[in-house]
Amino acid sequence: MILHIMISVFVFFMTMLVIFWRPKGINEAWPAAIGACIIIIAGIVTRADVLEIFHKIGGASITIISTIVMAVILESFGFFHWSASRLATLSKGSGYRLYWYIQMLCFLMTLLFNNDGSILITTPILILLLKNFRLKPHHQIPYLLTGALTATASSTPIGVSNIVNLISLKIVDMTLYMYTAMMIVPATLGLLFMSYLMFIFVKKRLPKTLPNLSYDIEQSFFIKKFHPLKVRSTVETKRQRSKFMIKILLFVLLIRCSIFIASFLSIPIELIAVIGSAVLLIWRWYYLKTNPLDIIKKTPWHIFIFAFSMYVIIYALHNTGLTELLLKICRPIVDQGLFQATFFMGGLVTLLSNLFNNHPALLVGTITLSEMNLDPITLKTMYLASIAGSDIGALLFPIGTLASLIWMHILKKNKIKLKWKDYLRISLIVIPLTLAVTLFLLYTWVYFITS
Repeated sequence: MILHIMISVFVFFMTMLVIFWRPKGINEAWPAAIGACIIIIAGIVTRADVLEIFHKIGGASITIISTIVMAVILESFGFFHWSASRLATLSKGSGYRLYWYIQMLCFLMTLLFNNDGSILITTPILILLLKNFRLKPHHQIPYLLTGALTATASSTPIGVSNIVNLISLKIVDMTLYMYTAMMIVPATLGLLFMSYLMFIFVKKRLPKTLPNLSYDIEQSFFIKKFHPLKVRSTVETKRQRSKFMIKILLFVLLIRCSIFIASFLSIPIELIAVIGSAVLLIWRWYYLKTNPLDIIKKTPWHIFIFAFSMYVIIYALHNTGLTELLLKICRPIVDQGLFQATFFMGGLVTLLSNLFNNHPALLVGTITLSEMNLDPITLKTMYLASIAGSDIGALLFPIGTLASLIWMHILKKNKIKLKWKDYLRISLIVIPLTLAVTLFLLYTWVYFITS
């Protein structure tokens, strides 16, 4: 048993070290997969455990992969350039107005897709826009940083916006519909508080007026990509392109709403997500004559491997007694009441997320909750508090979430330098306050709807 504990702890720490370090840009799925193989070979996780893990993460992974496929398809339609152009137009030359439109964009993209997909969509849009405004780096960073924080934290209101949220829903036996009913109000109000607080902090660093764009972002893209192909007139003029993009977004919204209806009716939500991405893929094939097989190369299949492997590693810690230790710590505080339990669970997962990343932190927290024999309301409220810690509290440091790591990788790829002090200057104040407000609102909202 002692040997199993040593192996589990060693594999966990080495896996997280390599994921944070990412030597030569290695994909995070590789160290996780190697760690999971060691755990399985050592016999710490049994064959029955592996089958249970497949059952729990399969649907969530398919759902997230399907929504990311939708994001990839949007990019091929020229959505990034179209969005950048719309943001430039809506801002009307005001740097402050641009800030709020960026906040809205990042929030909506996470709700329509997921936090990782939102980062992959919004970050290139913002980089494209800010560079064409010819803003200096110290003016670009506030927009990019606050946008990334909002995009990542916006996975809190609805469970379908984060793969680890979806996985943990199965553990606590909670439907997506119930999650949203209990969480969307406090989480959305918490995000509004966060956006306003960030604006206060970055206002002095934002340009009051924006320079004219160096060229028409949208037009240059469509002339370059679509004119030689002589595609249909639906993507040839600005007005027609806008109608076309809005139709696509409305379709994605329809699929999103269908997922919630499916959850309420106990229909597998991954089925709806796959149908939605397939229809959008056929739509692209019809309009752009693009071979749909190209999506096989662009789809992030590694997400499934990463999710499965991390769950195996966390299950090993569970099997070797980690959750029993957490149970002893949690029980006295939970017995004090729902208010104390809510804040404790949010704080605990925040701490674990910033030490080890939010994926393993939330899984550890959720498995622990499932072992406590709590009444349904306390269990679900503490679970939602752990979501707040995982999705908001984890942003205290830039290594707390996978989405943040992806964001930093995109910045580095585009030669945009972000200093830790720039990140911490905002996060060390904004994130704890936002988390505290969200947890208080969660407790208040649960008390209101259950009394």
